[in-house]
Amino acid sequence: MKKIFTWMMVMALALSLTGCGNLDLGAGGGGSTLEKAKNEGVIKVGFANEKPYAYRDENGKVTGEAVEISKTIFKRMGIEKVEPVLTDFSQLIPGLKAGRFDVITAGMYITPKRCKEVAFADPEYQIGEGLAVKKGNPKDLHSYQDIVDNKDVTVGVMQGAIEIQYLQDLGVKDSQIKQYSDQPSVVQALKSGRVDAITMTGPSLREVLAAQGTEGIETVEDFKQPVIDGKSVVGYGAAAFKKDDTEFRDQFTKELNKMEKSGELLDILKQFNFAEENLPGDLTHESLCKG
Repeated sequence: MKKIFTWMMVMALALSLTGCGNLDLGAGGGGSTLEKAKNEGVIKVGFANEKPYAYRDENGKVTGEAVEISKTIFKRMGIEKVEPVLTDFSQLIPGLKAGRFDVITAGMYITPKRCKEVAFADPEYQIGEGLAVKKGNPKDLHSYQDIVDNKDVTVGVMQGAIEIQYLQDLGVKDSQIKQYSDQPSVVQALKSGRVDAITMTGPSLREVLAAQGTEGIETVEDFKQPVIDGKSVVGYGAAAFKKDDTEFRDQFTKELNKMEKSGELLDILKQFNFAEENLPGDLTHESLCKG
């Protein structure tokens, strides 16, 4: 009799739980990423460790263009604390998909290929490329095409960066492209003579050379922006969310667009060596994902 009574109690409990349609026994209580972040008041954001987008200053504080924009927007969305995680650029998308981050940003360009893996917000900025070479520019490099035309030239790039795709699209051989984990390593490769040139976005190049010094190297001031499929290459950087976090992405985008209209976005960008010409304008994630 005791066993029968116990079995009946277990069944009654199971039925009562089944009746609670909103009960979720998995994933920390359930709910969307946005709901969870609002309830807990904290969001974990993966940032590429790349000046001027995200970096640790001399006081140990994580700051940068993407960091300050994110903090402002999340606070207005009711999420008071941003928990920043600085990581290699190449680990951003895998980390987001694996659940190590709730959102990723910092130098993350919107491309059709990446749009298949993540849900981008609208862009925060638009930006061109930069090139640095040994002092005196001994290889006479002024464009990516010059690297294509000289098969002996090697170029240093950060792992996972969009510049790799640009170089490959233009015909630079994989053997000419040397990849490094972060920007300081890219600069040291040029200084030590392991590569003939390095490339990254214009603001990133200015920031990293200011920090690492320019002894024995120089930027190419008359650098010609890459032209691919008849279009000048300009990158549009944005925050990215998990594919099913579209509501989260849309609310973030709404606040971002308000900041651009009010002028607050430009104020933050200027703090990190961006200018008015770097504002994203009317382009949206939808149009940029189409290519």
